[in-house]
Amino acid sequence: MEATKAEEPFLRHVETDVLIPKMMREKAKERCAEKVTAFNHCCKETGFLMVFKCRDQNAALKECLTVHYRDSAFFEECKQEYIKEKLEFQRTGVAAKNRSQKLPTSM
Repeated sequence: MEATKAEEPFLRHVETDVLIPKMMREKAKERCAEKVTAFNHCCKETGFLMVFKCRDQNAALKECLTVHYRDSAFFEECKQEYIKEKLEFQRTGVAAKNRSQKLPTSM
């Protein structure tokens, strides 16, 4: 085992196969924001005919997302961020999505 692997906490199957890929999808959508916007705009403009009229936008969006999904460095980046959030949660008991919220003040 490599030194870096030994230092990483054990990740459960659900973390590597569900939670980290979910994070990857969210980040990939951010990185492909222009293509997401173009596809959404096309769908809103064409309604029921979107299946036929938005093929180009859909193909461009899928291509952009797939590039990120298949990027092992991107997976590693998301995995490290997930581990950081997991360790912080274990330390504080506060989930990452709740950390930015302000604590209630006493009255």
